[in-house]
Amino acid sequence: MYQNELLDAYKKAQNYVQDKQIAMDLNIPKQRITDFRKERRHLSDSQALFLAQGANIEPELALLGCQADRNENPIIKKLWEDIAKKLNSQGLQRLSMACGGLAMWIGTPKEAMAQCALCAWNYVEGLL
Repeated sequence: MYQNELLDAYKKAQNYVQDKQIAMDLNIPKQRITDFRKERRHLSDSQALFLAQGANIEPELALLGCQADRNENPIIKKLWEDIAKKLNSQGLQRLSMACGGLAMWIGTPKEAMAQCALCAWNYVEGLL
């Protein structure tokens, strides 16, 4: 249900009254927002990032929350939610700085994403 919270946070940050205003910003049909809210569809990573930036939410939290929403397995879903909660309580600044440093150090975006994911996992393991 994180994507509902993300939609609501964006809506509030933009002082919107209706979901169709969000749909216009995302350049999608207004029915798609209803599909997101009823979990018939899931936000893409780029849509989640756009909403997070507009709502002034840490992009890492938005991506983790949406990943948890996408997962059908309740155990894995719970693990993603726990990771997001732990990172949120610890503050994402250290993780963001580490991932940003890795992205600058590594040449290709695909490698940077893999290293960032590995860095995040190692960070979470350290919290456990």
